[in-house]
Amino acid sequence: MFDDAHWAEVPAVTDAVTRLCRFNLYGETSSETWREPLDSAPKVLDLCCGIGRISCELARTGFDVTGVDITESFLKTAREDALYEDLKIDFLHSDARDFVRPDYFDAAVNLYISFGYFSDLKDDLKVLRNVHRSLKKGGTFIIETLGKEIAIRDFVEAEWFEKAGGIVLTEYEPLDSWTFLKNRWIIFKDDIKTEKTFVQRLYSASELRTIMQEAGFQNIEIYGEWDESLYDQHAAKLIAVGRK
Repeated sequence: MFDDAHWAEVPAVTDAVTRLCRFNLYGETSSETWREPLDSAPKVLDLCCGIGRISCELARTGFDVTGVDITESFLKTAREDALYEDLKIDFLHSDARDFVRPDYFDAAVNLYISFGYFSDLKDDLKVLRNVHRSLKKGGTFIIETLGKEIAIRDFVEAEWFEKAGGIVLTEYEPLDSWTFLKNRWIIFKDDIKTEKTFVQRLYSASELRTIMQEAGFQNIEIYGEWDESLYDQHAAKLIAVGRK
């Protein structure tokens, strides 16, 4: 699923999550921007965790992690990796529209463009409200996705590339005045052709902020990279950070 660069960035992403959540895991003197040390490991929800790349790194860092995904095959891989390293992670098979654990988590993350795949906008809002309910007061939610501004700036109709020993052709099509981006992946590997088509709802920074506010989040910060750089014409991704 992911190339070497995506695997290599995992520790840096986890460090950024720790910083953006204002966690102090090291017993240092706190300031106005960092929470006091917690009595126990911070509880973090990795929503749409996939194969557990971030879940495992969060657990290595010292978080108490719950990973949720709708794809059982991804969870099987995640559980095997966690077992191999003796990482205690609760991986759960559930739809993000259904999963709620009220007032339980100190933080939640939804990373690697895994938000916006429902055809009904109300479902996106339901997911956000579920996360808001699942957070403790003062908890943090981080979304990392493809911003509409970036999708338009970098748009190509098609491209070829190599991945995991195969050749991939991707074709893209904006739908409904850039409300959605249609993706068609054609993979050629070992004389086998596989096709997959999916449609993602695109959010601009202001649209993502608005729907998060509607779900109850406050003090929403927008960034263009994990180093907290501005979301501007040079942004590499859209990162939104909301507080309960």
